[in-house]
Amino acid sequence: MPKLLIVDDELDVREFVANFFRKRKLEVVTAKNGEEAVSTFSKHLPDLTLLDIKMGDMDGIEALRRIKEINPQASVVMLTGQRPEDDDAYKRCKDLGALDYIHKPLELDTLEKAVNKQINAMGVKAK
Repeated sequence: MPKLLIVDDELDVREFVANFFRKRKLEVVTAKNGEEAVSTFSKHLPDLTLLDIKMGDMDGIEALRRIKEINPQASVVMLTGQRPEDDDAYKRCKDLGALDYIHKPLELDTLEKAVNKQINAMGVKAK
């Protein structure tokens, strides 16, 4: 069963997305900030991580950098409320190895397609 880590500082977003993917037979773990994301990633080694960029203590870009230190092959999709042209976050995430960049507000269809694309590319099978 594919394992998904969802990282967002907004509880309602995090739980809504987590429940959406649990209903689709994915194992889901969550984290509320960058520090927790790195710790949870290290403990659970998910197949795919959905990582918000703008968070309080440690932003998603720093969390991505640390996750890639743990596993350079980690599959991470960034989530953001900003457009790539607003700052250099898009380029920084791509340079660090993020696979995709999804804009908020999240559209579940778009999110599901992105997750399925990455999981299918890895060859991880749902139960």
